[in-house]
Amino acid sequence: MEKNIAVIGCGYWGKNLVRNFYELGTLYAICDLDKKILEENKKRYPEINLITSFEDVLDNPKIKAVVIATPAFSHFSLAKEALLHGKDVLVEKPLALRLEEGEELVAIARTEQRILMVDHILQYHRGRKFCHAER
Repeated sequence: MEKNIAVIGCGYWGKNLVRNFYELGTLYAICDLDKKILEENKKRYPEINLITSFEDVLDNPKIKAVVIATPAFSHFSLAKEALLHGKDVLVEKPLALRLEEGEELVAIARTEQRILMVDHILQYHRGRKFCHAER
């Protein structure tokens, strides 16, 4: 698999996403403002790129998708910027704090022909027997 995903935010839940995408062989970079968190991740994943600037993630052509695991108030703005920069996006729930913001993200993803997904616990888990579309 190609390493082309950046995880934005490696705190409470982000560290689990970092581990999962690393194990899948798709993790290219970890982005966090906290340099201590980045250093801890460097010990676990020495070959992964460490980035402190979201803008650097957006400007990097090797990064095709971002996984956003930051505080909920930032989900809308980060996802919007990523979509407008041609990145596919997986956002931890909630997608946004306001319905209008969520609808705007969906419209941008359609216009830009980008993937927009919201992560819910066990939604994409291997052991799950069905998804909402199959109900």
